[in-house]
Amino acid sequence: MRGVHTVCAGGVFTVALRVNALDPALARRAAGLAARPKALLGITGAPGSGKSTLAQALRQELAECGVPTALVGMDGFHLAHRALGELGLVEVKGAPETFDVAGYLALLRRLREPDGEVVWAPEFRREIEDAVAGCIPVDPETRLIITEGNYLLLEGPWRPVRELLDEVWYVEQPEPVRRDRLAARHRFYGRSEAEAWARTLGSDERNARLVATTKLRADLVIS
Repeated sequence: MRGVHTVCAGGVFTVALRVNALDPALARRAAGLAARPKALLGITGAPGSGKSTLAQALRQELAECGVPTALVGMDGFHLAHRALGELGLVEVKGAPETFDVAGYLALLRRLREPDGEVVWAPEFRREIEDAVAGCIPVDPETRLIITEGNYLLLEGPWRPVRELLDEVWYVEQPEPVRRDRLAARHRFYGRSEAEAWARTLGSDERNARLVATTKLRADLVIS
């Protein structure tokens, strides 16, 4: 069994769902948001929690149901690898300070208030460890925009992100599972076993602990 946990004023309560019923239940909730003229749904969680997988599955399922949906990742606003080198931040790539949060906010505001034009969003390409501009078209008629990333509920300069989103869902996994997935991802993209685990248990773990502090600000917790 998996659980969908709804955060309310009194705390967190659990609604149990069959594994094969999880995605449809979430899709129905997302489709409900799409009934508005324009809705932005955020999906957040620690590195390796499965938020990208969920976001992609939601987008596909809603598209098959005829709901105009777009997926725009926060990772498209990674600072360029060369810039991180100049700033001395390569070793902490993925930390909050390695993103262009102002640029991300500007995109969300533009998506929130469309002007009738196609909006082109950037995309992060793991195979080159850099973002590429103008990869994702968001048509004016798009009803639901899904955005996913680690820091959607973070305070400080990130706080306006939450204010621009209609709902934010937090995805979590058991920590051993999450770490194993993350290390496997690092190996897939060319790191050695030792390098993969050094990254997973180093900067990624610090980021995961920071993200975990934002969980109670979510509208929905999915585990």
